[in-house]
Amino acid sequence: MASTEGLQAYEEEKLLLSLPKEKGWAARHLYLFQDFWCPSNFIEGVNNFQKHFQAKDSDVIVASFPKSGTTWLKALTFSIVNRKRFSSFDNHPLLTSNSHELVPFLDFIFHGDNIQHKLSYLSNMTEPRVFGTHIPFPSLSKSIKESNCKIIYICRNPFDTFVSFWIFANKSNPDSLHKLTMEEALENYCKGIIGFGPTWEHMLGYWKESIATPNKVLFLKYEELKEDINFYVKRVAEFLDCPFTEEEESNGVIESISNLCSFEKMKNLEVNKSGTFDRNFEKKYLFRKGEIGDWVNYFSPAMRDKLSQTMEEKLGGSGLSF
Repeated sequence: MASTEGLQAYEEEKLLLSLPKEKGWAARHLYLFQDFWCPSNFIEGVNNFQKHFQAKDSDVIVASFPKSGTTWLKALTFSIVNRKRFSSFDNHPLLTSNSHELVPFLDFIFHGDNIQHKLSYLSNMTEPRVFGTHIPFPSLSKSIKESNCKIIYICRNPFDTFVSFWIFANKSNPDSLHKLTMEEALENYCKGIIGFGPTWEHMLGYWKESIATPNKVLFLKYEELKEDINFYVKRVAEFLDCPFTEEEESNGVIESISNLCSFEKMKNLEVNKSGTFDRNFEKKYLFRKGEIGDWVNYFSPAMRDKLSQTMEEKLGGSGLSF
């Protein structure tokens, strides 16, 4: 076993040495891996996930670029698919567990050794299994693409995503020697140098797939969910082939799920005020404001023009706009 683990460590080190490297934000370094900038501490998990994960047709994958509404969409999806199993909203798992604990990131699951133990854990999970990922569509495991599992993707206006990511990175690493000013971070962001970026390719990968295979990939926008959450709770349920019955609708189940997963509700739960999840991320940093347009409080006119121009260059003609 030790020799196998040693070989894996050697292979990973060899891989890292062969990849272009940049200074990271939340992570020490970012490596250009399979055409996206992967944080150094995620590469092992991504590699193992691609090699070993076997999707089931009933699986649901919640995909997103970081700081785009991931925590919210995980909570909503978990509540929707498990509403028969957890019918009481006064005694619901989301009241005592963070949504990242209930809907684990695939690359987090596969980080570290003992792959057989992880595979056993996955095979024994209650179905439908719900997972999360920040991995771009082209780098998802072959089994996800070839199975009948469903993918729900959420994106957000890149202005707000940038601000949220920058603040989260600085809070997560207050003593980091690699801190970037907001102007430096924006320069990198526009170049695509950010964990799981470029942002544009990330969004466009899932956007194009949602158009090509609308029964496989549902593409959502954070801003639209904020505007009419009950409509989208219903839309997600229909997409996952578990639509709400007339009785459920008349009993207010849709509204109950929306309220249970609301930003205010989740932020004020004790379980989300302290402690960590997955790779020692602080739960309290997951919830800041949850507002649309907060970027105006941080951007100079020059920064606004820079990002607007980049978005036009990268997204123009795609049909995806904000």
